[in-house]
Amino acid sequence: MSIFYKLVSMPLRRTTAAIVGSLYKRYMLTVDPHPLLDLRAFETLFPRPLGEMHSSPELLGLLSLTAAAPFQSDETIREAVRSMLRHGGFKPAGRSKPASEYLIKAVSDGKLPPINVAVDACNVVSLHSGLPISVVDLDRVRPPLRVSVAPPSTSYIFNSAGQTIDLAGLLCLFDAEGPCGNAVKDAQRSKTGPETRHTLSLIWGCTALPGRAGQVEAWYRALLEKEGATTKSVGT
Repeated sequence: MSIFYKLVSMPLRRTTAAIVGSLYKRYMLTVDPHPLLDLRAFETLFPRPLGEMHSSPELLGLLSLTAAAPFQSDETIREAVRSMLRHGGFKPAGRSKPASEYLIKAVSDGKLPPINVAVDACNVVSLHSGLPISVVDLDRVRPPLRVSVAPPSTSYIFNSAGQTIDLAGLLCLFDAEGPCGNAVKDAQRSKTGPETRHTLSLIWGCTALPGRAGQVEAWYRALLEKEGATTKSVGT
């Protein structure tokens, strides 16, 4: 039986409370039992479309391996994440390595440009924490939403060039149309864009790292709120 993740209320800015409340009631998230997964999920509402916002210099300054941050990745974290992703039979290596590992290489090579506030905050937190994070545009997916291991012969397009990833055995976020996000590469159809205002973030934490996913979520949400966004928990 799936574990039901119930929406939990938090204090909201008065100017956005009515809008946020109506949006949150549209979405439910269920998570299939998994012995190694410590998932954290929250929704974010931005005050304007992402195309009209710019990441602050403080946020962009954290897109560096030498930036002062409350977390640091290491080999223990890397192996815990890979073990979690291998549990269903997926092989998290090469071009299918966890997104958090890709970020370390991209930053080291100077190949991680700013994208938008939602993605920049995600990248900062994943880079320093070592935990992969998915960010999807909630207006581009169809509820109900669930997290489960993808069955054999499952794939999706993950970039604008039409490249696909084989998802068999990988923990994924599913909507009514199929898989749309995971700890390696999110689906192209669910990614944020200039019109995005409402996102769902999934932190793919591990039971082998007790407490870390919750601490990472707190920092992640604080960064987004400093950029003017409102966040709300999905489960606890």
